[in-house]
Amino acid sequence: MSDPALKAVNLVKVYSGGAVPVHAVRGVDLQVEPGEFIAVMGPSGSGKSTLVHMLGGLDTRTSGEIWIDGTRADTLSESAWALLRRKKIGFVFQFFNLVASMTVADNVELPALLGGASPREARERSRHLLGALNLADRADAPPARLSGGEQQRVALARALANKPSVLLADEPTGNLDSRNTRDVLRLLGEVHRDGQTIVMVTHDARVAGLADRVVALHDGEVVDDGRITRRRTGTAGAVIDLR
Repeated sequence: MSDPALKAVNLVKVYSGGAVPVHAVRGVDLQVEPGEFIAVMGPSGSGKSTLVHMLGGLDTRTSGEIWIDGTRADTLSESAWALLRRKKIGFVFQFFNLVASMTVADNVELPALLGGASPREARERSRHLLGALNLADRADAPPARLSGGEQQRVALARALANKPSVLLADEPTGNLDSRNTRDVLRLLGEVHRDGQTIVMVTHDARVAGLADRVVALHDGEVVDDGRITRRRTGTAGAVIDLR
């Protein structure tokens, strides 16, 4: 049996800089199998983004364990975490984090190159991803010339460029209109069908409907972890049930 793509064991995050410690994540256990798509939902302040940032090593945990593809990650040095992220993890942030001095195409190609792809492979991957997100005509533009929705789609393409073991996405459709949301959902569905493991924070039930499981957080704790089943009901389309 293969190792989980990602596993958290009793994960805790306490922010103690203020007068009163803030318990952002309280003892979360989570296991994500290879190829699984998990949506993380919950109200604002429930710990969703903090959890995803810890899983990718962007925020340190207070206690607990994080495992990526069978490797214990929470005890790694900062440089070792950076290497693991480069090889294994793709990120989509709420605030893009694109390199302003590089073109759209170069932004997308960079992770693939850092991950060991040849220049030709990186270009082909970039061309495919930008085309899938209706951004082919923006490949030579700097990020500053793009709308917020376009930048968010570039950020998704960049996160997928090195074919990461795990894609971590924090509200990937939060700044998009309905048409661009459909483009993102179509690409997420495509890469998921190809075996991509995805953990995604979202407030959008349409986005969560793509997932295999929905994990609900409240006050930093998992309060529900339900697998989504889809059944067809004639012309009414797909009905999504949480069980």
